[in-house]
Amino acid sequence: MQETKPHSPEKRARFVVPSRNDSLLRNFTELIGGPLGRRSSPGAISPGFFTVERVLIILTVAAALLSILIKGYCRVNGWHTPQQFYATCYSDFPELFSSRGLADGVFPLFDQRALFEYPVITGLIAGVTAWLVPGRGASPERILGYFDVNATLIAAMWIVVVLATARINRRRPWDAAMVALAPGMVLAGVINWDMWAVAMLAVGMYFFAKERPVLAGLFIGLGTATKLYPLLILGAVFLLALRTGRLRVLFVTALSATVAWLAVNAPVAAVNPAGWRYFFDYTRDRPAGYSSPWFAYNLIAERLHFGQLGPEAINALAMDIFLIACVLIAGLALTAPRRPRLAQLTFLIVAAFILSNKVYSPQYVLWLVPLLVLARPRWRDFLLWQAAEALHWTATWMYLGQASSGGAAQNNIDMPYYVMAVMLHMAATAYLMLRVAWDIWEPHLDPLRVHVVDDPHGGVFNGAQDWLRIDIKRPAASVLPWRRMALPPDASESAGVAAPSGRESVSPARGEVERDG
Repeated sequence: MQETKPHSPEKRARFVVPSRNDSLLRNFTELIGGPLGRRSSPGAISPGFFTVERVLIILTVAAALLSILIKGYCRVNGWHTPQQFYATCYSDFPELFSSRGLADGVFPLFDQRALFEYPVITGLIAGVTAWLVPGRGASPERILGYFDVNATLIAAMWIVVVLATARINRRRPWDAAMVALAPGMVLAGVINWDMWAVAMLAVGMYFFAKERPVLAGLFIGLGTATKLYPLLILGAVFLLALRTGRLRVLFVTALSATVAWLAVNAPVAAVNPAGWRYFFDYTRDRPAGYSSPWFAYNLIAERLHFGQLGPEAINALAMDIFLIACVLIAGLALTAPRRPRLAQLTFLIVAAFILSNKVYSPQYVLWLVPLLVLARPRWRDFLLWQAAEALHWTATWMYLGQASSGGAAQNNIDMPYYVMAVMLHMAATAYLMLRVAWDIWEPHLDPLRVHVVDDPHGGVFNGAQDWLRIDIKRPAASVLPWRRMALPPDASESAGVAAPSGRESVSPARGEVERDG
């Protein structure tokens, strides 16, 4: 083992060791000799070839291979209904390759012969990967080739997500192992193209953490052109900009995201307006999707013979519930005793969107995994949530197998058990939201802030002081912009209103302030 140079980044950034920091992992390490010793110096001693990032890549490749092996039955026997559901090897790639004209040379969004119900970049990925498969027509060999090409590219995007998560916070690179090994990623990674959007958001968050909002906005915009959910991070940026008074970073990030989104969407909208608009029309008009609370409600309503909800009613209710959740999150962000972290607010907003949305595809779990790892890197809660998602994943395929085969209920999973699995996954996600919200309200419980850091993911918000904070218990102690402007410069400190300059972090345990620069 060689020591690194005295002034190298590894010397400055001591790693947070999971076997020391996480009680669950500490107990598991007893089987292999116990947690890492106190006198070791991760981050200060060179590990040789097996650096943290190389180990993370190895773990991700192994998990990606396992994800493809799970589809083994369909890769050998083909993707046929209902067998693909009973064998839990369903993927959208073979279905879309055959039914959307991709096998016959139709390029999504640019070809008038077919409509494609996905955003622009997803359509481009679908079309380009179809070009990479030799031949013509939807033969079993070409379908398998199309799946393998997309699965390989998704594995590459998975590695990007893991490395971006590891590099966002140099002191906690091992947290990215949760992304590399997440059961939800293994089970749902190759169902659809969602991993591309997850990777773009992860890279965007990396650049935001490094105080490069233009690049961050560009990747957020590209992610939004792939799946809409990356746009939601701008809600978290808005709340933090409002709390700190650093509004410029919001404008720069949002403007960059808008430019990137328009650069991708405008040419397609000009060439094929109907094809470009179809995604938005389809999203608005489609009925409740599998595994959403609205679909579960309609199943119960059908069984009990009372009124079901149509697309318009669901759209209105879903939007109302999501807006109410956003108001509550905003209230938490502006009244918490300490400014929330960017990852915490982003996780809460995206989770609220998922729970209220009229569609919940099994691969949506990919959206939340990296965000939870950044917001609350605790293995116990993470694995309990993943177990609930794995059960929901299995129940979904079993239900679809029964629905597509028309088999008798006694030989399949009956509807109430499927609904129970949906409720379990929703309850597990809601539980994580409560834990993250509680970490915000009680900062000494935050797994990151117990190590005397502020917000390593927050970029310019890291160490920023409050510009707007409402104190519920003592309204007179609230930090208000107009109160700051009314005070003379030398009176701000005595009034408890500090200028938003410099970098500082507060130790929740001791109330100490450390300055950085």
